[in-house]
Amino acid sequence: MAAVSSLAFSAFGQSTERKVTAPSPRPNFDGIRCRTSFSFTSLRVRVSKISIRCMSAFTDVPTVAETKSNFLNAYKRPIPSIYNTVLQELIVQHHLMRYKKTHRYDAVFALGFVTVFDQLMEGYPSDEDREAIFQSYIRALKEDPNIYRNDAKKLEEWASAQNASSLVSFSSREGEVEGLLKDIAERASSKGSFSYSRFFAIGLFRLLELSNATEPTVLEQLCAALNINKRSVDRDLDVYRNLLSKLVQAKELLKEYVDREKKKREERVESQKASEAVAKCLGDYQYAGR
Repeated sequence: MAAVSSLAFSAFGQSTERKVTAPSPRPNFDGIRCRTSFSFTSLRVRVSKISIRCMSAFTDVPTVAETKSNFLNAYKRPIPSIYNTVLQELIVQHHLMRYKKTHRYDAVFALGFVTVFDQLMEGYPSDEDREAIFQSYIRALKEDPNIYRNDAKKLEEWASAQNASSLVSFSSREGEVEGLLKDIAERASSKGSFSYSRFFAIGLFRLLELSNATEPTVLEQLCAALNINKRSVDRDLDVYRNLLSKLVQAKELLKEYVDREKKKREERVESQKASEAVAKCLGDYQYAGR
């Protein structure tokens, strides 16, 4: 089967970033190929009550190859190429961001990454394997996958209880998430103390989704309250939506291919059964005629 898709994930990159493209060492489904290239900027934040630092002392920074090897050693089962290619590119870019000296972890960033991962891996054949891949991926970066999941869950629960008005007026209230957002706004207002990233933008959009406040004016108000450049957020979210749309199309083609191959196998089995039945009938007839 010819290549089913070509997803241009390089749009997520910036000219100031070094891009890395690495071939997938995983076994692929025959004929199913998907080219991708992720590139994410780093995020620098102070630690709040709800967010926990996920970083090391950087005295011995691993190479990209070592991080990828950690992942492959942790999860040894074959991954379909349409998922594996994305994961391999994603972990390369995540590694480059993870080990920048300015990188700091926070819960909005975690929510953004968890959202990206779950969207990209939606429809994976096994929920158990999908979560095992997530665990292996985060641990390959020497971080705690449970922290990512727990912080993302806390933000999701908080956002689900908000509306458009309460979401953008976080600075007037007290609370764990409110404190995190106020900390971000304070640092973002000072040049050089906040490093924007696309995971962060996706995390913001997820907050809007969960609070049923997806109108453009609400996003504008939230960006203003956080002192974040809305143009950057708009651009990155447009790219993200476009990539998800292409990935859905690729998955549909993969499903059609798998279904077609399954039907062929079933037809071969039925044909073999019919041949065996005919042979048996002929054998019985010959035996009866003796």
